[in-house]
Amino acid sequence: MCLNSQLKTTFKEIDSTSVIKRMLIGFSIGLVVISFFIFSVDAPNPEWGKWWRVRPLIITPLASSFGMLVFYLKDIVRPQSTVIKTLVFLASVVGFIIALWLGIVLGLDGTLWN
Repeated sequence: MCLNSQLKTTFKEIDSTSVIKRMLIGFSIGLVVISFFIFSVDAPNPEWGKWWRVRPLIITPLASSFGMLVFYLKDIVRPQSTVIKTLVFLASVVGFIIALWLGIVLGLDGTLWN
């Protein structure tokens, strides 16, 4: 069995500008998604307070930016096998979606997410 040849990986250095760019992309995605929910509310509940939009507009983009960091970490360790590359890519997509979802839940907790 050639398991050892399938698990070979190469590593590259961490590039801070690339990390920042990807996290800004994730931040932007989170901001667009949460803005869709936040600004579609016509008559907010008075119990939520005057500044209820601030929390989701901060938490969700931050969570999605860290979710996008998963995509950069995927590129640091580069598996040689196509099957493992596909699995790592799918795990990265799932990781980003989970981070975005958790950011939405934490941001809207107590307001739209009750």
